[in-house]
Amino acid sequence: MNQFTSKFDVTSGDSDGIRPPAARSFIDPLANLLVRLGILRENLDYHLIRASMVIIFLFFGYQKWFQYEADVLVPYISNGPLISWLYPVFGIRGATWFLGVSEWSFGALLFLGFWNKKMGILGALGSCVTFICTASIIPFMPNGWAESAGGFPAMTEHVAFLLKDIFSFPRHSIC
Repeated sequence: MNQFTSKFDVTSGDSDGIRPPAARSFIDPLANLLVRLGILRENLDYHLIRASMVIIFLFFGYQKWFQYEADVLVPYISNGPLISWLYPVFGIRGATWFLGVSEWSFGALLFLGFWNKKMGILGALGSCVTFICTASIIPFMPNGWAESAGGFPAMTEHVAFLLKDIFSFPRHSIC
């Protein structure tokens, strides 16, 4: 019996009898739905990047609704040259809610971009603005560079957290 001659149909899960048929999972109906919606027909890499951005905005926007996130963001927002105006205008909780609404709005626009390119472009532009605003905090972050390690380029966790936006910017600018 040659193990390399058995036939197995990945799409249907059928087998020629040598291997047991594959069990159906929840991924199969999900993949079929995405194909019917037109998402998986072409440009799969482009759609995966867009989907990852939507998920990022969903999760990061969700965090903004809780007090613990408002407390964590105080040093970031108060030292950000492009976003420090949020505290005088909205207060601490209002500023994080503003950011949460913004992130969910840009995520929703990116999601709608699967079907409407103009909406996707608006979402991508909004996400680029958020990443520019966030990355602008890096030079102004107090104790952002580890003095015990000689300062720059030895960064602390605050700067390392912000660096993700520098690397996310190119990904968001292509959508």
